[in-house]
Amino acid sequence: MSHQGNGDHQHHHQAVDGLVNLLTKANNDLTVVHNRLDKEFRQVYPDNANPMKLVARIKKIQDQLPSLKDQCQELLSAKQDLIDKARTTIVGNRASSQRLQASMGIPVTNDSDDPAYTNFNEVIDEWALQVRSKTGNDGHEDSDSEDINKMLFSAIVHGT
Repeated sequence: MSHQGNGDHQHHHQAVDGLVNLLTKANNDLTVVHNRLDKEFRQVYPDNANPMKLVARIKKIQDQLPSLKDQCQELLSAKQDLIDKARTTIVGNRASSQRLQASMGIPVTNDSDDPAYTNFNEVIDEWALQVRSKTGNDGHEDSDSEDINKMLFSAIVHGT
């Protein structure tokens, strides 16, 4: 009985060996085809139009895209945080400066007479418009920073 089992075991090994040999041959054949295509493409196409290189670049980009998307979302959040802090600081400092001017009897500078403050507000409005365009908001709502943050958060959460 053990002799018959040993024969089955040897037959099993022969089948596995045959499959391994077949797969090895197939792998070698594919390597030869890959090398021939690579050589042919290098001769036919300029370097930046080589189909094999383009496929490799596309694959690399696809692999990096999720990480890049996450980094962009972090950057957007950080940018909005910076804008919120800048707005709070600048508006607070401006109000303090106007109170100081009034207490000293100096004419208070109007917003329209302060080009730096006007420019700052234009940058903030431009950012708000960009956020609205990305979130599908048409821009007819009030543009306070809390609404902008809600829209940005919505875009980030729904974009994932």
